[in-house]
Amino acid sequence: MGSYLITGGAGFIGSSLARALLARGDRVRILDNFSSGKRENIGDFADRIELVVGDILDDAALVKAMSGVEVVFHEAAIPSVPKSMAEPIENHEANATGTLKVLERARKAGVRRVVYAASSAAYGDDPTLPKLETMAPAPISPYGASKLAGEQYLHVYAKAYGLETVSLRYFNVFGPRQDPASEYAAVIPKFITAALGGQTPRIFGDGTQSRDFCFIDNVVEANFKAASVDAARVSGGVFNVACGVATDLNQVVAQIGDVLGKKVAARHEPERAGDIKHSLADISEARRRLGYTAAVSFAEGLRRTVEWYRTKT
Repeated sequence: MGSYLITGGAGFIGSSLARALLARGDRVRILDNFSSGKRENIGDFADRIELVVGDILDDAALVKAMSGVEVVFHEAAIPSVPKSMAEPIENHEANATGTLKVLERARKAGVRRVVYAASSAAYGDDPTLPKLETMAPAPISPYGASKLAGEQYLHVYAKAYGLETVSLRYFNVFGPRQDPASEYAAVIPKFITAALGGQTPRIFGDGTQSRDFCFIDNVVEANFKAASVDAARVSGGVFNVACGVATDLNQVVAQIGDVLGKKVAARHEPERAGDIKHSLADISEARRRLGYTAAVSFAEGLRRTVEWYRTKT
């Protein structure tokens, strides 16, 4: 039985990690300030975790949260490109300074390993596909820059202090319980809930922009592997977490319609600043060094996600 801290554990990804850890019998502590995380995300297991309500920028909250922890899954962030464009300073403080504080408190608390939710936004709009971890990063938004800064700090803490670290560059994660209501919500929950409500999904641009969508169960798998693989193989490293398949937004809308058994048409609006046109991951390093399998395909993940939202409407 391991002892784990999840920063941002009331968010979509963090709560999914917590649920999976509890299912295998581990001890789970969550640190969350509920700025974007939701109590309903942890409602079905709240009595089986230790909850620390606080911010990763608050040293006292971090000291309390880190006590006796073996592994930290660092998911806390302001996870939005558009919001970072509007509020770059707040974005930097949460994502870059917050990550540095997490690392320093983890080091002082004797934590064995920190696994970090990095982002494919680090690649920017370089047209080269697929994205390889060896490519020079070139973020085009404050969000991408702040998440890349976090990666650099993880690398430094591994080299300078011997703290085991792993950075996972997530590509467009989706799945059940993802919030569709926020102005900055991911496209898949927005598309699904619009279609279920008889509304028209909204696409910024012509819909040919493509993403390597990754179902949440694959992300959980990657985190578990990153937490347990021998440090000599992974510490200080950066790994893409995706499926290795690109799907454009027009196809996403069409496939949602296929699952629902009806035609769904999108409404197109102007492109947004900071958005990347195409994104596709090479996941061979994650397969080789983490043992990552990406077992759930996009089509199967989308089917599961649509069915989950259908039960909630």
